[in-house]
Amino acid sequence: MQIPSKYEASQVESKWYNYWMEHNYFHSEPDEREPYTIVIPPPNVTGVLHMGHMLNNTIQDVLIRRARLQGKNACWVPGTDHASIATEAKVVAKLKEQGIDKNDLSRDEFLKHAWDWTHEYGGVILEQLKKLGCSCDWERTKFTMDDNMSEAVIKVFVDLFNKGLIYRGYRMVNWDPEAKTTLSDEEVIYEEKQGNLYYLNYKIEGSDDVLTIATTRPETIFGDTAICINPTDERFLHLKGKKAVVPICGRVIPIIEDEYVDLEFGTGCLKVTPAHDENDKVLGDKHDLEVVDIFNDDATLNSYGLHYEGQDRFVVRKAIAKELEEAGVLVKTETHINKVGTSERTKAVIEPRLSDQWFLKMEELVKPAIEAVLGDNNDIQLFPKKFENTYRHWMENIRDWNISRQLLWGQQIPAYYYGDGKADFVVAETAEEALILAQEKTGNSDLKAEDLTQETDALDTWFSSWLWPMSVFDGIRNPENEDIKYYYPTNDLVTGPDILFFWVARMIIAGYEYKGEKPFNNVYLTGLVRDKQRRKMSKSLGNSPDALKLIEEYSADGVRVGLLLSSAAGNDLLFDEALCQQGKGFGNKIWNAYRLIDGWEIDETIPQPESSKIALEWYESKFQKALVDIEDHFSKYRLSDALMTIYKLIMDDFSGWLLEIVKPAYQKPVDAKTYKALIAAFEDNLKVLHPFMPFLTEDIWHYIAERTPEEALIVAKWPAAKSINDALIAEFDFASEVVSGIRNIRKEKNIAFKDAIGFSVINKENTKSTFDSIIQKLGNLEAIEYVNEAVDGALTFRVKSNEYFVPMAGSIDVEAEIKKLTEELNYTEGFLKSVQKKLSNERFVSNAPDQVVASEKKKEADALAKIETLKASLASLN
Repeated sequence: MQIPSKYEASQVESKWYNYWMEHNYFHSEPDEREPYTIVIPPPNVTGVLHMGHMLNNTIQDVLIRRARLQGKNACWVPGTDHASIATEAKVVAKLKEQGIDKNDLSRDEFLKHAWDWTHEYGGVILEQLKKLGCSCDWERTKFTMDDNMSEAVIKVFVDLFNKGLIYRGYRMVNWDPEAKTTLSDEEVIYEEKQGNLYYLNYKIEGSDDVLTIATTRPETIFGDTAICINPTDERFLHLKGKKAVVPICGRVIPIIEDEYVDLEFGTGCLKVTPAHDENDKVLGDKHDLEVVDIFNDDATLNSYGLHYEGQDRFVVRKAIAKELEEAGVLVKTETHINKVGTSERTKAVIEPRLSDQWFLKMEELVKPAIEAVLGDNNDIQLFPKKFENTYRHWMENIRDWNISRQLLWGQQIPAYYYGDGKADFVVAETAEEALILAQEKTGNSDLKAEDLTQETDALDTWFSSWLWPMSVFDGIRNPENEDIKYYYPTNDLVTGPDILFFWVARMIIAGYEYKGEKPFNNVYLTGLVRDKQRRKMSKSLGNSPDALKLIEEYSADGVRVGLLLSSAAGNDLLFDEALCQQGKGFGNKIWNAYRLIDGWEIDETIPQPESSKIALEWYESKFQKALVDIEDHFSKYRLSDALMTIYKLIMDDFSGWLLEIVKPAYQKPVDAKTYKALIAAFEDNLKVLHPFMPFLTEDIWHYIAERTPEEALIVAKWPAAKSINDALIAEFDFASEVVSGIRNIRKEKNIAFKDAIGFSVINKENTKSTFDSIIQKLGNLEAIEYVNEAVDGALTFRVKSNEYFVPMAGSIDVEAEIKKLTEELNYTEGFLKSVQKKLSNERFVSNAPDQVVASEKKKEADALAKIETLKASLASLN
């Protein structure tokens, strides 16, 4: 079948993806082969493909396609995460557009809207991954809110509660006033922001004295229940045992003493607001202070805020500063930098808030996970290893996990209350089981289902996804099923370092708790995708390209290559669209290389030229050497380096040298033996390139020969390792320098390639004649003559100590050539003197870095060799 002149990516990509799907190449079932398993980091069901997804999933697809070629039973499980906060926000926004208030809906009514939204938009990102070429086992697609997945989550909650590891507690938590839910500590991002430090005067009860406090949040004065001083602070000895009056609200509060107060910060007096600061809460508990919560769940002020009731906290901050100033209470204002916690999901500023929440004890659970990564056995490897320190810091300073969320979208916590308040409850997988437990606990067999009320909070989304490597194979509900026994533990996890604790560490914890072993062998942590200015890509900055438009313009293969060429292992990716163009150009080069071969006429009768025979032997060794390097790069997750090795192999060695050597003369046929060996070499190239550029390689593979579905490239066999002739590679490297020398002379003297030229060698290096036939063909030499002395009237060049002569009698202006060479000799001798002067300076040699000195010595050696060559050329012309 004749290959078209142009590669049409848009037609080819859909054609081959449909072909792969039609023949079920992506699907895996347990069998006798070695399994190779990856579970996808489930993107948010609300998501669309962005550059981070593109990088992460390209890497996973490269790994899974390579495993498939290696004959392993490759299984890549896709799926999405229900993303409770983000999805609920999307649904609430859509309802608002329809004039519906979430608060007017029952839980079931809201969930119906949420499921409708999910069914309409939830599959978008998975469909987009197909455009990238991702070879996921789509039959195994999971969603964290699927019935069987939710059942596993509830089962784990009940089990952990029964083990005494889950408890309900009234604690200071991180409150997201936009999502109106609590967040775990890990979901809060602290950013340095410039604000103000407000200095306020509080009157001392029963006197005209005042004390000054400094606060960044004047709106919280309505929640003040004490002023605290350091008992060692001599400035405030006269205040001990007295009381102060809170401005505006007039509340009389005690002045307490505690060494917690920093004598150096602010004024040395601290206002204590136990309901709105974690440290203040500790002081409040210690000194038995009243707790006054001044905020509604949306961070507007409640009735404690008096005339500010119903107003947003930041609006109140400005207004109350003005009121305090007018009242003579605000003494001064200073700019102040402090760390402000923001919600990882909504970006809202977090409010510390006292609340009843559900917590998971982590102190004992975390121990096997620490040992797995940081212990002597290194059961789980992190790549790059630098992230072990981050992992250690998080895991050794872990706090109990706040697992409850004040949301409707998510798994509803299986706690059932049967008393008047929330003190009396049971935990069970179903309402029926809960009723039995409640009857047993109360001794009241007349208790009915309607007497029980289920907890309204949902579980944190991460409480679903921490089970992902097990739950996708139904390993929680059916721990002995065939899938979990075959595919678990999985092989590689590819994800971003930003969720090393959120997700990776928690999966390890869950794996040891519920399977008694690690969930995966290796974790490859990719860098973040940044623009050329090192800025993180984001919609707000407008620096994140449209992923699908990139594929449309540069092809999926081109984008995959562009991403990986700019992605050094574990480092941030500095994305440049020009690299996608380079990837597209690489594809075109391969396409045209095959078009060239495909256009040759094959003759079964002509013998194989010696030049072709030795070139093919050389390329086989060169390929095998590259294969060793590729395997080494894969073992270290240096996929960019693996791709670059393949890129250079095909661009330089195959296209740049091999094709030139074996190419038949114009309108002449190629011998069948050479053609067959060349196609075999080209097919090996396609095999190692296929994981990176699946569409182009599969397309060319089928142009090379008619293939059955069993012979498709996607299920071909990875090239076998063979012996490497290092001597042959070294000889070729030498010969290639000789060819370059001949080509330079031809270019300088404008000698057309069709004109054969003479060639003589003084072989001081004792090089073999193995590549003479190739040198003769690529240089179009009349013959190669080995001589013992310089050839008169010839131009010369050197490769190491070998001298090469190209006789130029009658073809050049000898006088002009002598003049040119003399000028070049004088310049080079002057350059040599300057270098040697520098090297003779002991101060320079002693103080300069080793690489700088080495560079100067190389310049000296190069100049000496060049001078010798120029002198030889002049001698032959005189």
